[in-house]
Amino acid sequence: MSQAHVRRPTIAPSLLAADFGRLREEVAAIETAGADWLHLDVMDGHFVPNISFGPVVLAALRKHSKLPFDVHLMITPADPYIQAFADAGADHIAIHPEAGPHPHRTLQLIRSLGKKAGVVLNPGTPPDSIAWLLDLTDIVLVMSVNPGFGGQRFLPSQLDKIAALRRMIDTAGRPIALAVDGGITPDTAPAVLRAGADTLIAGTAVFGATDYAAAIAGLRTEAAA
Repeated sequence: MSQAHVRRPTIAPSLLAADFGRLREEVAAIETAGADWLHLDVMDGHFVPNISFGPVVLAALRKHSKLPFDVHLMITPADPYIQAFADAGADHIAIHPEAGPHPHRTLQLIRSLGKKAGVVLNPGTPPDSIAWLLDLTDIVLVMSVNPGFGGQRFLPSQLDKIAALRRMIDTAGRPIALAVDGGITPDTAPAVLRAGADTLIAGTAVFGATDYAAAIAGLRTEAAA
């Protein structure tokens, strides 16, 4: 691993694993516990087999947190809703290349609104699918489970993809974050970081713990080790 990838990893707890009856308190708790971002999975029951929340919930939480809101849109079509999520307070907006016919245009739209733009690769989506999008990309997110539900087991097959994307990003020469989401725990995080990731999206590993600060620190400790 190069020196650039040894730095302190970004930890982004995923709200999907939080107690939905106490969302305001949960967001405050992970902010106090040392989270770097709040990851928000938006699901429409069409692109993925689940429904979560939309811009109204995002806007309600935005008033109570200073964390960057990292919004992952698992919806299709995505373009009609980009403005709404930007207005609701998203700092990053990530889309799947499969969610519309013109992902390049979608990334242009996100950046035109002053937001960081991300692209997300499902387990079956090859790295080459985003090769011509990297000039507009601030975050690449690798799904290490099939999207739609939390609590799934990490897919080791995605480690080679993470490494391939690391090489692509290094060649591009732009400051692009490489995030991984799905089955991230203190056991799986070291291999993910060794492969070249620098950002960990963790759901149940944080919100399922009794001590959020200890859970976040544990992920960082494994990374340092």
